[in-house]
Amino acid sequence: MKIDCIIVDDEPLAIKLLENHISKIDQLHLVGTAGNALEAYKLIKSSPVDLIFLDIQMPDLTGIDFLKSLKTKPKTIFTTAYREFAIEGFELEAVDYILKPITFERFFKAIERVLRNETQEKEEEFIMLRSNGLLHKIFLKSILFLESQGNDVKVILKEEKPIVAKHKISDLEITLIAKGFLRIHRSFLVNLKEVKALGNNEIVIESFTIPVGRSFKENYENFKTRF
Repeated sequence: MKIDCIIVDDEPLAIKLLENHISKIDQLHLVGTAGNALEAYKLIKSSPVDLIFLDIQMPDLTGIDFLKSLKTKPKTIFTTAYREFAIEGFELEAVDYILKPITFERFFKAIERVLRNETQEKEEEFIMLRSNGLLHKIFLKSILFLESQGNDVKVILKEEKPIVAKHKISDLEITLIAKGFLRIHRSFLVNLKEVKALGNNEIVIESFTIPVGRSFKENYENFKTRF
């Protein structure tokens, strides 16, 4: 899985340098760049991202104020020439705070931290679902896909029996879409990390072939570009 990222900086040369660094790391996918906070809002609205490379001193709205304004905050690496904002940056739970000019060695250390954090988070994340009178703690890493069955949802797991819970798949989609899952059909929500092969209108997860619904085709095509 690629990490979708954007660069927000009002200095064209700084953007160009970061673009070059990003191009050298396979796990990163650059969605776009923005010269100010307003452009960044538009980028995030059109394509949710996992990681922001964020300058602090920008016209109209600082990078810190921009990050504070976001309801859902992606992982953030501050990129700036000013040391004095470091404490405030880390109070916002930034992954890292890099001083310009940014060498590739320093950039790579920051990305290693992102990858470590993401791996740890995915190991620990879970959902709670009630089935047959029991409340089940289901780790996301153990889910292959979810299948809607009327007012129930069937959770297909890697090494355990499926769990059927009284739950709507659309409600779970709201939670899981930001956790590496994708709705590819009105009845199927899949764990993208478990996808083994792609077709024009279906995907393969372990021994399962899952259809892609017509109304979800655009989401699927966007995923194919990052597979």
